[in-house]
Amino acid sequence: MVAAASCHSPARFAISCSAASSSAPGRPLRVAVVGGGPAGASAAEALASSGARTFLLERSPAGAKPCGGAIPLCMLDEFAIPRDLVDRRVTRMRVLSPSNLAADFSRALPPGAHIPMLRREVLDSFLRRRAADAGAELVPGLVTSLSLPAGPADPYRVHYISSAEGQGRGVLEVDAVVGADGANSRVAREVGAGGYSTAIAFQERIRLPDAAMAYYDDLAEVYVGGDVSPDFYGWVFPKCDHVAVGTGTVAAKPEIKRLQSGIRARAGPKIAGGRVVKVEAHPVPEHPRPRRVVGRVALVGDAAGYVTRCSGEGIYFAAKSGRLCGQAMAEEWARTGAVTEAGLRRGYLRRWDDEFLLMFRFLDLLQRVFYGGNAGREALVEMCADEYVQRRTFESYLYKRMVPGEPWGDLRLLWRTVASMVRCGVIGREVMRLRRLELQA
Repeated sequence: MVAAASCHSPARFAISCSAASSSAPGRPLRVAVVGGGPAGASAAEALASSGARTFLLERSPAGAKPCGGAIPLCMLDEFAIPRDLVDRRVTRMRVLSPSNLAADFSRALPPGAHIPMLRREVLDSFLRRRAADAGAELVPGLVTSLSLPAGPADPYRVHYISSAEGQGRGVLEVDAVVGADGANSRVAREVGAGGYSTAIAFQERIRLPDAAMAYYDDLAEVYVGGDVSPDFYGWVFPKCDHVAVGTGTVAAKPEIKRLQSGIRARAGPKIAGGRVVKVEAHPVPEHPRPRRVVGRVALVGDAAGYVTRCSGEGIYFAAKSGRLCGQAMAEEWARTGAVTEAGLRRGYLRRWDDEFLLMFRFLDLLQRVFYGGNAGREALVEMCADEYVQRRTFESYLYKRMVPGEPWGDLRLLWRTVASMVRCGVIGREVMRLRRLELQA
């Protein structure tokens, strides 16, 4: 018997169309997607659109991960995000060094281009609604454990506690699982996907007086320096009626409140008179997990570790990985009547790595080269003032592709990089490694 899985389902139910995970005549693929952020919602939409019976479990539908909220311009069209969800369209970006040397990072912004700023609760809610419109069944609840199958044809059993009023514990029997439940992923722990180091992101939403808010109308600021983070940066990003002021760190998690005081001090009079309306903190992955596919379980978004070092970007990569994973599961089921680890590695991981692995490695090297000390950060800001650097950055960031460089421009950039780092006293082998990786692109 199949009980309906929805926000109004019985207190305890199990999906058990068949004990086997291979397809049967008239039976669709069954998938539990754990986590309803951009990764999970995009996976659920892709699966449901293909005809799969999709259960999207989210523990806090009204909540949101603390996040700067910037997305690349290409995401609006690629994921059909309505323009009215965008709070601000940033056309000016300012990067400030430890000595408060400022680089205007928007001189090379292409005509008509901007960086969209959104609130995560608005974006996440929209993506979940769209997944539901495609046929996904929303299940508000906390996943507590995952019973692994005894054999390749047996189902996974997803145990959860419903957060819907009057509901209790529930169980879902499914053919495959998508783990989109963040840096502290329960799904990853249950399947032994391996650990990884995490950063902590801390953010305050501050409502400013009208005059101060007007200053940030189309401006985003990034601050680097040991006073705001020993291994990342601080930010002031504009939203609809407030600014998001935050920082992140791996090396100094116990010092996060002191570092937050540092970013507030650096922003100084520009945010004076503001009122804190919300305080948020959340773990953020530092690198991909050792195993992103285990059996018929695939990890996406933060659960897989898809947040870039140096820039800290994750929203686009979360949505993209969820969509790729959902499509891979649906395609293999339609073709073979099964979902397998080998198929997920081919259809999901290989596609992901081919498109983004080099970009992640490149940004990892940038972080190691320039964030090791204040001297390197000064050199970074000095380079950010270069128009060629800005143009290459916007071409890659706005449209999510590694753009081949111009030989003479790259040579000039190489010498400027060396000169800046010599002046700042941090030249070394990492620079050459960075250059070799850039040439591979």
